[in-house]
Amino acid sequence: MNKNIFIKSTLILVLGGFLTKILGMIIKVFTTRIVGTEGIGLYMLITPTFNLFITLSQLGFPIAISKLVSEDKTNNKKIIFSTIFVSIIFNTLLILLIFLIAPFMSNILLKNSNTYLPIVCIGFTLPFIGISSIARGYFFGKQKMIPHVVSNVFEQIIRLIIIIFITPILLKRGINFAVAGLVIYNVVSELLSILILYFYLPKKFRVTKEELKPDKSIIKDVMQISIPTTSSRLVGSLGYFLEPIIITQTMLLVGYSTKFITYEYGIISGYVIQTLLMPSFFAMAISQALIPVISKSYSNGHIKHAKEKIKQACVISFSIGLIVTSALIIFPKFFLKLFYNTTEGVNYLRVLAPFFLIFYIQGPLTSALQAMNKARDAFSATLIGIIIKCILLFGLSLLRIGMYPLIIATIVNVLYVTLHHYKLVNKSLKNK
Repeated sequence: MNKNIFIKSTLILVLGGFLTKILGMIIKVFTTRIVGTEGIGLYMLITPTFNLFITLSQLGFPIAISKLVSEDKTNNKKIIFSTIFVSIIFNTLLILLIFLIAPFMSNILLKNSNTYLPIVCIGFTLPFIGISSIARGYFFGKQKMIPHVVSNVFEQIIRLIIIIFITPILLKRGINFAVAGLVIYNVVSELLSILILYFYLPKKFRVTKEELKPDKSIIKDVMQISIPTTSSRLVGSLGYFLEPIIITQTMLLVGYSTKFITYEYGIISGYVIQTLLMPSFFAMAISQALIPVISKSYSNGHIKHAKEKIKQACVISFSIGLIVTSALIIFPKFFLKLFYNTTEGVNYLRVLAPFFLIFYIQGPLTSALQAMNKARDAFSATLIGIIIKCILLFGLSLLRIGMYPLIIATIVNVLYVTLHHYKLVNKSLKNK
């Protein structure tokens, strides 16, 4: 029965991920052609900051809720509303923080005043992202994947419509307004997602006043899971956040222009990396379906079942990644032209693609560690990987080899973190 649920959940998430990815690629095509390489470069400069604050806004709540709901030991409604209470307070503080640091971020760290407005707009999206992620965590815990898939697909559709019709209008006011629009559209799409998830609640779903009140013991349980879980993600997001700052500051120091840095960084982050991440929706789908299954099996002592599921998840993720990566290595120009109407970044793509094969098993391994309450162990590997990456970015950028420091640092980080997580999973299963 558990096997069938896992396979069914995975298939639903893979299908939904495929539809979402197709829509995402269509969105990228329209976005690239509307705002151009300059706009994409500007958006990719603030994307690490956006991702960092998304990680902070979610605070690991989706995984914590998924785990607690799957164990079915506590009132699920109290889990949800107690977590929403914490999320709203925390995200309000994050909004104030963004308003305070936006001038410093744009003018001092990123050295580009056009990033100010997009960074400010990040704040407005956070409460909606936080609540939406909590709702998704509940459905993942119940192993009901259709609500997540439907909400994701509709999110992408509404985002595509807004980009096509609103972005050209904003672009007339300036590239910074157009990029700020790409950020603020998330408010509409996340709000739509929340409404769709609400309609998937049981028809007899009722909430009492008692269930609406925050419960300290439940908040403590959630935080005990979410804080260690989000630590690794936060370190990863922090490393990604520091990436354009280190590159910009160091490359300016050795004589590169702001225009060159923004343009080349946009090509790698906006075209090359996004192309390589195409198969990642498979790994993400498998990882999301894996958490409640491994959590239940591991806590009940069914180690053999947990091993089988982890192995199955890694083999499927790697196989799909192998097929797509092989195609990208053989036909890099075709795919870049197809998706972004450009062939810029072909050389970067050829170098990165073979090493990204191992990246596709990183998601399932990380989810397995989180499900086995080993998030603290994974944190150290992620932290060391980020430190190594930042050191390489700084040191290699001084050599004036263009954007290749970013390529080399990304490869080393992927190899180190994935291999370390693999060793941790093996050790955890042997010691049980």
